[in-house]
Amino acid sequence: MLTIEPTGQVLGATITGLDLAKPIPPGDFAAILQALGRYGVLRFPDQLLEPAALRDFSRRFGSIQASISKKFHDPEVPEVGILSNIVEDGQPIGIADAGQDWHTDMSYRDTMGFVNVLNAHKVPRRDGRVLGNTVFANMHAAYEALDEGLKQRLKGATATHDFNKFWDGMRAKGSGRPPLTEEQRRQRPPSVHPVFLTHPITGRTVLYCNPGYAIRINELDAAESDRVLEILFAHQLEARFLYTHVWAERDLMVWDNIGTLHNAIPDYGPTEHRLMKRCQVLADRIFDPAFQQDVLHPQAAAE
Repeated sequence: MLTIEPTGQVLGATITGLDLAKPIPPGDFAAILQALGRYGVLRFPDQLLEPAALRDFSRRFGSIQASISKKFHDPEVPEVGILSNIVEDGQPIGIADAGQDWHTDMSYRDTMGFVNVLNAHKVPRRDGRVLGNTVFANMHAAYEALDEGLKQRLKGATATHDFNKFWDGMRAKGSGRPPLTEEQRRQRPPSVHPVFLTHPITGRTVLYCNPGYAIRINELDAAESDRVLEILFAHQLEARFLYTHVWAERDLMVWDNIGTLHNAIPDYGPTEHRLMKRCQVLADRIFDPAFQQDVLHPQAAAE
């Protein structure tokens, strides 16, 4: 039987009673989606899925984004990416620095990101302490606590999100990732989204403007946009909105990219191995009223 245990913090819940490698009944999947909207970050402990099973579970949420580099994915299931600092025969087996700054995945896409599904195979430790935690920020709470005057000023405003900002920012900090080719940049053109967005599950407003990809509030001049973005970024990362997940092997995490930001903490060395397998899922279904009726509320749809 599916059980949901909230962390009691600003985000997070643990779900047990399911084997995610097997088909999930519609009612249970609806409960997962409702919990995702409510808690933002879901932990499924003791789940180590084969790549095909990880892909199939992730597909329940929407379409899976392919890697722009065409590297570091499962050879037989390319929808499953590999995040790791492990080097074998002189070659890295995965992306070593994925997610190591504040962002929300795929806000740079015209169809934004919905969820990340991340399965922990190896977790680094030092002197018994877990390293490589992931910190999340609650964008429902950040919007609710935002200054009312700023809410009114930015009502209806949009922001431009650019994939290049995060990629180039990582390179500027010493990342070993190569520069994007012109073709890769064409594959990831900037996109525009509302600064304040109605969440498709909760129906509440979230602050959808993250430090990793947002480059401009389009209704403001450049200088004022920079000033307001600085205010928004500082606000959304206040301690009261943050939740830290401490990883364990066989954790399978699903988090909501629409209602949260995240940051992977790189506090481990090259010999302290971390290995995660990931699917990045687009929000190409969750905003569809038919999907919401049939999947979010399957009992009502059946009546």
